[in-house]
Amino acid sequence: MQFKIALCQLMVTCDKATNLVHARNMLKEAADMGAQLLVLPEMWVCPYSHEYFAKCAEHIDSEEPSPIYNMLSKVSCSHQVTIVGGSIPERRNGQLYDTCCVFGPDGKLKAKHSKLHLFDYHESGDSLFMQSDSFSAGDMPTLVDTGCKIMTEQNKLIRMYGMSADVGCIGIGICHDIRFPELAMLYRAKGADLIIYPGAFNMSTGKMLWELETKARQVLLLQWLLITSCLLRYVHHAAILLDHTQYGSGKVIASAEHEEKIVIAEIDYAENLLHREYFPIQRQRKEEIYQFRDLHN
Repeated sequence: MQFKIALCQLMVTCDKATNLVHARNMLKEAADMGAQLLVLPEMWVCPYSHEYFAKCAEHIDSEEPSPIYNMLSKVSCSHQVTIVGGSIPERRNGQLYDTCCVFGPDGKLKAKHSKLHLFDYHESGDSLFMQSDSFSAGDMPTLVDTGCKIMTEQNKLIRMYGMSADVGCIGIGICHDIRFPELAMLYRAKGADLIIYPGAFNMSTGKMLWELETKARQVLLLQWLLITSCLLRYVHHAAILLDHTQYGSGKVIASAEHEEKIVIAEIDYAENLLHREYFPIQRQRKEEIYQFRDLHN
């Protein structure tokens, strides 16, 4: 199964309405370029600042659609594409969550993922950011099956893809979630074809670890990985798509530098199955011994 993916790396302003229109235009442009899976970055609707999170937050509810919900739903439906909507500040039960919405080609909300690992960072001097001051953490991993059928034959897992709009089984994480390999390993074990991490790494940690962390997950899992970010003066920005082929080399097959850009790349899930047969890491795992035992009892 082959299809095109678009990573939308966009400039974020202090005006929510401007950001909404700009994101919509980039998504439409990406769809017109033939992409079937479109990805926005983390917090594309507002600057990554405590000052803006609550101001720009929305309830995500299909019964009373918000402006962001409406935009993502209409674009996905009118262009018959799947949109992984980066993340926005979601207001839910009196709290804020850093939430990613996934919309299918029918315009319906297929899944929500709230960031599991909030970014709390501090070092000597003035470098301090506590995401937990504004947000509550999510408590559930998110695996989105966009329409493919799962079949078993002779004890082997076989994935059969249906309509052209299907883009496989996708695991969702948000930015700092990538630092925790357990989440990616869970997605891999549950049959994810692709893992997407909308991000907004800052200059101090992102510059050092952004690509390194991505490659580490890819080499560990023999997995397609996809990351995109916003453009802000304090954000290390780069959209990256990592190939799982070449024996888990972590090869970057598409990326962007420090400019606003739509990154288009074609991927082939058939290669996933082939290279996982070459390196059957999942079958070689020995969960029964990955634990400490008290030999004195």
